[in-house]
Amino acid sequence: MKSIFYSRFFILLPWVLIVIIVMDIDTKRSSVRSTAGSYLARLGEPQRRERPAHAAPSGANRTALLPLIYAVTPTYSRAVQKAELTRLANTFRQVPRFHWVVVEDAGARTDLVARFLARCGVPYTHLHALTPRRFKRSGMPRATEQRNAALGWLRTHRATREPGVVFFADDDNTYSLELFEE
Repeated sequence: MKSIFYSRFFILLPWVLIVIIVMDIDTKRSSVRSTAGSYLARLGEPQRRERPAHAAPSGANRTALLPLIYAVTPTYSRAVQKAELTRLANTFRQVPRFHWVVVEDAGARTDLVARFLARCGVPYTHLHALTPRRFKRSGMPRATEQRNAALGWLRTHRATREPGVVFFADDDNTYSLELFEE
């Protein structure tokens, strides 16, 4: 009889403690409306800060000084390809002075990627480079043909005097905007 009591007690005890903690947190929290109201009140007046005379230029002048970022993205046909490219486009759309070089692992450019790039709102170049069958084995480096095709395009189409940065952005990764602020 004692063991049944203890087993039920130890099963119910964590749940009782969780309920007590949640109730305690709820009573200490202010209502959502008052929190939102205080937040919006703080946003009411924009704060301006005077820039010292030696500070960096602002606006369009500052953007013109930034190097052009070329993001090279090798991709291949699969079920999640459009979703992964959409995630990248949403990030890249917010980066100033940016050019996206998308290289497909195919014998020709596909309609899916061509239509997507036309609508994504990011300056782009759409290339294709088929990986030879002998390189599609485990242990072999992947997407080297696509990266080399993109580098070849950059060598022939980029102005040599214009500063630029080449960034290899795989489509299965996620990138923070902080990366592009550097």
